[in-house]
Amino acid sequence: MSIFEGAGVALVTPMKADGSIDFDNLRKMVEFQIEGGTDAIVVCGTTGEASAMTHEEHIETIRFVCEVVNHRIPVIAGSGSNWTETAIYLSQEAEKAGADGLLLVSPYYNKATQKGLIAHFTAVANSVHIPILLYNIPGRTGVTIQPETIVTLCRTVENIVGVKEASGNFSAIASLMNLADGCVDLYSGNDDQIVPLLSLGGKGVISVLSNVAPRQTHEICASYFAGDVKKSAQMQLEAIPLINSLFSEVNPIPVKAALNMMGMEAGPLRLPLTEMEEAHQEVLRNAMKEYGLL
Repeated sequence: MSIFEGAGVALVTPMKADGSIDFDNLRKMVEFQIEGGTDAIVVCGTTGEASAMTHEEHIETIRFVCEVVNHRIPVIAGSGSNWTETAIYLSQEAEKAGADGLLLVSPYYNKATQKGLIAHFTAVANSVHIPILLYNIPGRTGVTIQPETIVTLCRTVENIVGVKEASGNFSAIASLMNLADGCVDLYSGNDDQIVPLLSLGGKGVISVLSNVAPRQTHEICASYFAGDVKKSAQMQLEAIPLINSLFSEVNPIPVKAALNMMGMEAGPLRLPLTEMEEAHQEVLRNAMKEYGLL
């Protein structure tokens, strides 16, 4: 059984002016997502600035979100690392904190061969009991999890169940789903490619857009699954200008700016991320107005 179907939000982590985590506003954001029909919450991923957190903050944020959600929808915790031992530690702690599943990015900087990736993900998976999604995002990590590797892991490791695909390589994704023959749960990691991935057998999206438009992103998926492909595609296309603005600078710079414009108090970013350029903010603001968010 899939961890979830539909739109899972890649949740931001709101910060106070002093850079500490703003748990009061994090609670409000979780409730906003659930009220908006989000199908799952992904906490402490790229969008959540997990790479700029201490281990203690990382684990406490996961625990807090799990407590607020209280089993209403699945919570998936980012727990990947470029050192296998750290990934095991974070994954075990996320499971203890109440996460329903894990999202594991491929090791970055020091990278790995495909053999190394299999060994890494297998070791992490064997250390926990909850389901795992792999995260293929070569633009950030510098390494691609090849289709054959994903299928091998999903077939041979019981609790590795699928992949968040953010490579944008549709030829590779089509090959993956052909090889998988139903053993891989596929999720789009790119908001501008939800419908194309659903057409290849995808289960949904792990979405930045959902932070500001949870209902609409959920509906893109729900309409597709209900058989209204035309409506789903139309909604996908209507969101493209906003999606482009949300990725006009490094994520999560624009989405935090967007939430602040909406009065959601996402707060500042942690260095090395900096505030969005004024010119880009203006384009984003106009896109949000056109989309009906402001």
